[in-house]
Amino acid sequence: MEIKVMANILDKNEQIAAEVNKLLSERGIFVFNLLGSPGSGKTSLLERTIAALKDELRMAVIEGDLFTSKDAERIARHGVPVVQINTGGGCHLDASMVKNVLDKLALDDLDLIIIENVGNLVCPAEFNIGEDVKVTVLSITEGEDKPLKYPLIFKQSCVAILNKIDLLPYTEFNLQAAVDDITSINPHITLLEASCRTGEGLDRWFDWLRHQVESKKRRS
Repeated sequence: MEIKVMANILDKNEQIAAEVNKLLSERGIFVFNLLGSPGSGKTSLLERTIAALKDELRMAVIEGDLFTSKDAERIARHGVPVVQINTGGGCHLDASMVKNVLDKLALDDLDLIIIENVGNLVCPAEFNIGEDVKVTVLSITEGEDKPLKYPLIFKQSCVAILNKIDLLPYTEFNLQAAVDDITSINPHITLLEASCRTGEGLDRWFDWLRHQVESKKRRS
């Protein structure tokens, strides 16, 4: 049966994800799984984050994509270690893919690993890849209806970033409706409004990330 096969796949993935998380937690490395649609601004958020924090935090990036390495090439220009995973058409990363590339990183020299997942609001939400938390980016240009259409990804995320708020005057995006819908799905979510183009609102994101990295170090 398809249901049994899917359950077996998810169970095996959870087992490997736990191994990945244990390996990284033992080294005090905070890792987050960055989710969002194509064009939402995930890679731009990474570039802004690296530029702001690379002198404070030792970080690396794992880039997930269907076929190309364009995003990894963008990140590499910022001078941090980056590893590319191509899924060959698969709509998400899984824990085994992440586990298989960890030996390409100097884990003992890292505080933070950012995993940019394949651009998709559906499949990546179902697969734990060893992360501490999920972070979802939703851009203003996608429309405020997306949280209710794709609730699982917001339910499972610790942070949601409403990106491209500089475009609000030029769209019909209902910001309050989006905020209300996201918080109704996940009352505990940290909701940030930002623009990766202008930098507006990103200081709150940087502060949140600093706090998470410091807390992970203290727990290790």
